[in-house]
Amino acid sequence: MSEPVLTEEQVREALRVVEDPEIGFSIVDLGLVRDVHIGSDGARVRVLMTLTSPFCPEAPRILEDVRAVVAALPGVAAAAVDLVWSPPWDPRTDASEEIQAELGIW
Repeated sequence: MSEPVLTEEQVREALRVVEDPEIGFSIVDLGLVRDVHIGSDGARVRVLMTLTSPFCPEAPRILEDVRAVVAALPGVAAAAVDLVWSPPWDPRTDASEEIQAELGIW
């Protein structure tokens, strides 16, 4: 019997440990993770994400943290992270309700 293939939810849950260092919230709760593509064998994972700003000075660190977390998941042989800018990040629609409340967004 083969092991179950990694799911998008498992990847997103693992990524909750990665925070945007400028504002101190999880990239998942901020809504920065746009999509997760998992190869049919579960060994290849590509994360599509955005940042709070195209000028984010912490971008290299965040991207490497995401790649490292995904690469450490059981069964993952290759992890990639791609930035997407369209649509731009909007905390009013992308962030969780808890984050919106913390940021004072109504």
